[in-house]
Amino acid sequence: MLASRAKLIRLAAFDVDGVMTDGGLYYSDSGEEFKRFNALDGHGLKMLRASGVEIAIITGRTSRCVEARAKNLGITHVYQGAEHKLEAMVELLNKLQLPRDAAAYMGDDVVDLGVMRHVGLSISVPESPQLVREHSGYVTQRGGGQGAVREVCELIMAAQGTLDAQLAPYLQ
Repeated sequence: MLASRAKLIRLAAFDVDGVMTDGGLYYSDSGEEFKRFNALDGHGLKMLRASGVEIAIITGRTSRCVEARAKNLGITHVYQGAEHKLEAMVELLNKLQLPRDAAAYMGDDVVDLGVMRHVGLSISVPESPQLVREHSGYVTQRGGGQGAVREVCELIMAAQGTLDAQLAPYLQ
């Protein structure tokens, strides 16, 4: 069931805090916000995009470092300050002319449930509250900010038969 759902994915969208990061919010004395992103996750996102899957970020918070990370990874679909994440996902699906079964969303908290219940493949991390894990089609083995995004990218590529092609250049 998981592989059959993952095979249909043409859009993978991710929350930031607790998914692409460890969920901690770091502030300097001057109030500047910092986030720690995982390099393995970043390369996984690049490979997934290169395999033909659109990548998006949908987050309730707004942060310059998220904008910088998205730019670094070539992610053009970025929705920050999305109080209603489901509205952002519906807008993006309409823009890309994709059915909801062709979308995956990875979140970690109850604010993500609307989107998770709408898409074809919902994913969460082990640190998510029980209710969120219960509404997930897949709960990663790795934690948020600790390679969970990479795990999902590889899962989707494996289901679509594109993982070997993405890894082949590194085996030559």
